[in-house]
Amino acid sequence: MTQQTTPDNSSPRHTAPGNTGHQDTRTNSGGAGGSGAGSSTVARPGRWLALAVLVLAVLLIAVDSTVLGLATPFLTEDLKPSGTQLLWIGDAYSFVLAGLLVSMGSLGDRIGRKRILLIGATAFGAVSVLNAYATSAELMIAARALLGVAGATLMPATLALIRNIFHDARERSLAIGIWGAAASAGMAVGPIVGGVLLEHFWWGSVFLINLPVMAVLVVVGAKLLPESRNPNPGPWDLLSVVLSMVGMIGVVYAIKEFAAHGFGWVALVAGVIGAFGLYGFVRRQLRMPVPLLDLTLFRSRGFSSAVTADLLTLLGLSGLIFFLSQYLQLVQGRGPMEAGLAELPAAVGSVVAGLLAGRAARRFSVRAVVAGGLAAIGLALAALTTVSATTGYPLLGAALLLVGAGAGFSFTVTADVILTAVPQEQAGAASAVSETAYELGAALGIALLGSIVTGIYRNFPSPAGTPAGAHESLGGAVEAAAQLPPEAGAALLDAARQSFASGVATAAGVGAVVLLTTAVATWFLLRGQTLSDDTAPEH
Repeated sequence: MTQQTTPDNSSPRHTAPGNTGHQDTRTNSGGAGGSGAGSSTVARPGRWLALAVLVLAVLLIAVDSTVLGLATPFLTEDLKPSGTQLLWIGDAYSFVLAGLLVSMGSLGDRIGRKRILLIGATAFGAVSVLNAYATSAELMIAARALLGVAGATLMPATLALIRNIFHDARERSLAIGIWGAAASAGMAVGPIVGGVLLEHFWWGSVFLINLPVMAVLVVVGAKLLPESRNPNPGPWDLLSVVLSMVGMIGVVYAIKEFAAHGFGWVALVAGVIGAFGLYGFVRRQLRMPVPLLDLTLFRSRGFSSAVTADLLTLLGLSGLIFFLSQYLQLVQGRGPMEAGLAELPAAVGSVVAGLLAGRAARRFSVRAVVAGGLAAIGLALAALTTVSATTGYPLLGAALLLVGAGAGFSFTVTADVILTAVPQEQAGAASAVSETAYELGAALGIALLGSIVTGIYRNFPSPAGTPAGAHESLGGAVEAAAQLPPEAGAALLDAARQSFASGVATAAGVGAVVLLTTAVATWFLLRGQTLSDDTAPEH
């Protein structure tokens, strides 16, 4: 979930096409300079402490994404967003992040990966304050988009730095497992801490928990993280940056609008502009001597298969997860703290599975662990197609535990495959592509499955005189019910809750089909793929 771009030249055994084979500049201090000729076979002192700092960055992202869902009912009551605005609040961050990851990762290659990580961390903390004090739905959407810009500078660094810090393959697998487990731990801590805050403070307080994490990351990271950069990265092409951003946002916006409202000229124009933007970006990368994104990475079957699996997994899962906290609170009537604890099994399963994933992939096979993990998620989602307003927690808890375990196994192993399926000097580019696929999958999942939930919800039968806002969001229905006579309010709320639960069940079914299909495809596409046991695998 966190990554980077552009070729590393840290391995003397590999030289990318057209590359000079120079070494990354590295220092053990915060400086950007220094020449590094460190051998890939020499263990870096303090590497586990450096990993702890990178884990803080992952923890931050995971906590932030989780608390948003938990705070959504309160945010909806205060800011009164429409159904479409509510989806934009959920996915504006991911859209911008996905559009900028490759570009910001490439910028990190030029100014230093440690440096851009610390810049991103500082910006992330500052923009979190803007999220906390947003006074309208429009301002909240803008704040989430700015957070995506900050996240794009923060996220590309962590996984590529792990590749640079850990040269031993087994140590690297363990480090990636810890890195993935940290994201899951953040998912566990986020709802609990967020629940406590929401019980005692206003919804904006959940974004302010980013500040102490950011402070620790910046102060400690400045001392512990090694600097690395590409000494001959080529120019940072601004036109490529614009094309990738326009293309990504245009296409995803069009998909979201078509899914939510059917055919519309605005969405069609946005989709055409986005398609041309992506076409122009790809065409330009193929012609540039040193592109922002090296498209030859996709020639590796292991790399392209793992990236595709991540994208489809997030697409099938994210839309449902986005509405889960609302279901637990507004449909089942749980408080914020109780809802946070109810989501804990997913994080526990993911942490445990993430730590065991590398060992399991070496004992059995990469495709068995990845396909098995995806199938487990698919089966859990299939079980959730039975949910209603009165579904008991044993089913929900068991399904969430299975989702977490499956995600822990699959995401950890695909991250390892993505890093080791390409030469070490290209680890940065591989990391950025992986993270882009991850965030794009999350954005598309919220757009497509979220639109399914919203579309089904809007059609519930309501008493005469029901405000239009009750059909925009479940939070709006709760507010409208409080203003109606008791009998009419109870009928409205019951119908709205049943309709919302029906939407969640339908989205779970679509997600199950996506995950199970991806599991079958992954079984064949990852055939023969292994995790390397060498310090510098040949490709």
